[in-house]
Amino acid sequence: MIEVQLKKGKEKSLLRRHPWVYDTAVGRVAGKPDSGETVKVTAADGRFLGYGAYSPKSTLRVRMWSFDEAENTEVPEFLRARLEKAVKAREGLLARTSARRIVFGEADGIPGLIVDQYGDWLVTQFQSAGTERRRDEIVADLMAMTGAKGLFDRSDAATRQREGLAVHTGVLAGEEPPELIEVAEDGVKYGVNVRLGHKTGFYVAQRESRLAAQQLARDFEKTHGRKMRALNCFCYTGGFSLALALGGAAEVVSVDSSAEALAQAKRNADLNGFTEAQMKWVEADVFACLREARERGETFDLVILDPPKFASSHFHVERAARAYKDINLNGLRLLTAGGHLFTFSCSGAINPDLFQKIVAGAVIDSGKDAWCTARFGAGVDHPLLMTYPEGEYLKGLHLEVR
Repeated sequence: MIEVQLKKGKEKSLLRRHPWVYDTAVGRVAGKPDSGETVKVTAADGRFLGYGAYSPKSTLRVRMWSFDEAENTEVPEFLRARLEKAVKAREGLLARTSARRIVFGEADGIPGLIVDQYGDWLVTQFQSAGTERRRDEIVADLMAMTGAKGLFDRSDAATRQREGLAVHTGVLAGEEPPELIEVAEDGVKYGVNVRLGHKTGFYVAQRESRLAAQQLARDFEKTHGRKMRALNCFCYTGGFSLALALGGAAEVVSVDSSAEALAQAKRNADLNGFTEAQMKWVEADVFACLREARERGETFDLVILDPPKFASSHFHVERAARAYKDINLNGLRLLTAGGHLFTFSCSGAINPDLFQKIVAGAVIDSGKDAWCTARFGAGVDHPLLMTYPEGEYLKGLHLEVR
């Protein structure tokens, strides 16, 4: 096995079992490993640190498979055991939903692999050289252990390109998925198009937040004696909007710049039998829409801000912070007395502390008094590996204006 030796002092993160080795930490490579080939990683003094998959073109030069010198990472049983453990850990979600993440990359010990299950179909993202090299093995194991009808690959994210891997989409095993896969979550039906759109076709990570929105709509009517009026910004295919409608919201105004996403959102509303009086769909730029709504004097009992990633790396943090501040300030200004704000960031480069500070700045500038009554994050199928804090990409706050 080819050895990758780190520079002096660069072994500290691996001793803490962090799964990444950056190119700047590599001191010497004893050979020319192929893309995805397993290498032995050692410290500058020769101490064993672990085994990982080598990526010659990525700044993430090695993604670690194991820190146990006695573990054989090259046999099929190694990955199969990790896949089985990951799938089994999510079995409890089936009582609530037919849409779940069954493999979450580094958190499940398989760096760079994302697998979502929608009903009888699996959708994969092979985002690392190591998982790409063992793709056939992974696909066969996933099909066998889940009994899925088919597996569709969405390896088209920018992460893959940074690994020096070609973009790929298409069926890898079994049947071609239908145009829309119908799934259910906490009483709401959704149609998922796995070929198009963000991620693998649906934001499974927001399950708990959607349920909280549904419950808030119910509680609001009990407390205020009237049904809620809500604004869902960056609504995509209507996840939050449908949850609110099922919760009894009187009107949900949903805004997105994508006509394609809104068309699917409308189909999802029809699938659930929601009326046009309940659901209003607006194709517009959210930043402009928030300002225009304020100028018209509109108010809402709940504003949801769930934007796409504003900061793809630490280079974009300052610009992203201004964007988050802008939408939160204008969102707060649209709230009724006693109104609620659900605000989110899925930018990994924006940590929870910074996000809270940005939102606090918006609260101060809005002139309103607001309490944070809850924090949101990804569901149990997106566990946080404690030695890999970067895995906490989704963070959210529930603010109440009093």
